Amino acid sequence: MDGLASIPHSPSVRRPIRPLPDELISQIAAGEVVERPASVVRELLDNALDAGAREITVRLSGGGIRLVAVDDDGCGIARAELPLALQRHATSKIGDLQDLEAVATMGFRGEALAAIASVAEVTLTSRCAEADDGCAWTLHATSGELQPAARPVGTTVEVRELFFRTPARRKFLKSEATELAHCIEVVRRHALARPDVGFAIWHDGRLLQRWPAPQALTPELVWQRRLADTLGEAFLASTLPVQATVGPLRVRGHIVRPEAAGTRSDRQLAYVNGRFVRDKVIAHAVRSAYDDVLHGQRQPSYVLWLELDPRAVDVNVHPTKIEVRFRDSGAVHQAVQRALQEALAAPRASALNGTHGHGKTPVAATTQTRPWDTTHYARAPALPLQAREPQPRWAGWPVAAAAEHAPHALPAAVPAGAQPRPPADETSPGICAGSEPAADTPAPTDWPLGRALAQLHGIYILAENAHGLVLVDMHAAHERIVYERLKAQLQRDDGGPLPSQPLLLPATFSATPLELATAEACADVLARLGLEVTALSSQTLAVRSIPALLAQADVVALTRAVLAELHQHGATQVLTRAQHELLATMACHGAVRAHRRLTLDEMNALLRQMEATERSDQCNHGRPTWRQLTLRELDALFLRGR
Repeated sequence: MDGLASIPHSPSVRRPIRPLPDELISQIAAGEVVERPASVVRELLDNALDAGAREITVRLSGGGIRLVAVDDDGCGIARAELPLALQRHATSKIGDLQDLEAVATMGFRGEALAAIASVAEVTLTSRCAEADDGCAWTLHATSGELQPAARPVGTTVEVRELFFRTPARRKFLKSEATELAHCIEVVRRHALARPDVGFAIWHDGRLLQRWPAPQALTPELVWQRRLADTLGEAFLASTLPVQATVGPLRVRGHIVRPEAAGTRSDRQLAYVNGRFVRDKVIAHAVRSAYDDVLHGQRQPSYVLWLELDPRAVDVNVHPTKIEVRFRDSGAVHQAVQRALQEALAAPRASALNGTHGHGKTPVAATTQTRPWDTTHYARAPALPLQAREPQPRWAGWPVAAAAEHAPHALPAAVPAGAQPRPPADETSPGICAGSEPAADTPAPTDWPLGRALAQLHGIYILAENAHGLVLVDMHAAHERIVYERLKAQLQRDDGGPLPSQPLLLPATFSATPLELATAEACADVLARLGLEVTALSSQTLAVRSIPALLAQADVVALTRAVLAELHQHGATQVLTRAQHELLATMACHGAVRAHRRLTLDEMNALLRQMEATERSDQCNHGRPTWRQLTLRELDALFLRGR
């Protein structure tokens, strides 16, 4: 009973409702806005940006616990308005309810400075450009005393000894190094939101970070420079640009290439009308766009800016303004997901030689303008949202691929029309050497992924292009091709089943009770997928037809894999939530297998299909399908030029 006695119980006597003292109200408001030094930095940066600052300096001491000071060169505050700046609910940002419902500024909350002043020592120094006396004025929040000061036009806010009035709350702060790291991250986020503004961070008299305002740069290069300065050149080089306008919503930014994704989620930055937010709708849309191109538990990194009518988003749902609520969250989710899918869909091979496909059509003529693209970062362009064909058409393909270029053609496991190749020379096992190319064979520069040279150990294709050597995982590449065509067939407008091919002789196999039950319960779904599976007995299933696209697949293995997926996800969900997983499984069984010898024509046909297939840079499981070794890298391997 001793342990139970220590548990507090609800009071049995009714407690009257009473108004809170002003001092306690201030403490509660401060708790909503000021959680740690980084909260102070965020509020002061918001106000500085709203004041039109072009240069902002953040000075910290003791990780921001002893001092947070923000200097800006904004428009300043008039002498008569300085006392009002520290009053609760006094602001220049909003005047009525309509303004509150369409907030377009950053630091619109009037209680921020007052809340900070209730838990710390605050000094406000400002000079207004229109000041008659031509000098600055300093206001001490504690005493309310105004004193003349000297400084250029702009404002300085100094916050000293955070939580000195509430020692219990100060104990919950982390180490100075941890608090400093949070402050730096806040400034970094603001620097990404406003690349036209210069930022500097000082700690205990030492310059930690500086992101200067760009000088004489085009708007396109401004974003490039700030991204590289804040997140690093390596991050920028591993990303793809995103730019799309869907209705009233504009989405732009950079997303990481799937093969460069990591296991950390610290570089997932989203901005709505210039405000950094953590939003579940945006995060889920991004993850959905990467559904079938990410490997394992990897996380996509991204920096995205969303711009929409301020009346369509509520930023007044959280005291720290880090959460928002969209009026139409479904439309936002769809727009973000669609924009990212378009960026991920374009095969990067088409950007290797600056052309879109084998034809000499310039990239600029077939893609929308992307303000962050420069020739320094060779990115694959994505087509406008409304202008993409199912697959681009390519000219000059090898004969073996001639029947494969139509958007909805149904290839066999190996492109049709190929001639069988004699066995490889026994003196070089595993390598299928090619014959001399014909006189009219296009040069390697005409094809982004080049011309096939040989097959290595029955697994990889070696090809030569203008940049050097291309290595292709043939199974992973063909798996993606088959997968994308399965998706296109299943999602076509008529809503019909996948085209199927009857088997001359049914394929039978001994089935488990679970497989028998799943085949019976999911017969309609199987038929939609082009599979006809019937029970011959209480222990045997027969497969009578399979998807035409998978005619070369192992029928029994394919069927058992599909039944396993159906059992895991359920028949009612498999064509919606789990559709991609199921089709990926089917494509894996239908793709050309490792150790299968291909002719040069077959290898070239596969390369041309890769260049024309969306998301062909990764297999269905998110692994890369090809790699480029440049001539410079090859020269370095052999120490050429040294």
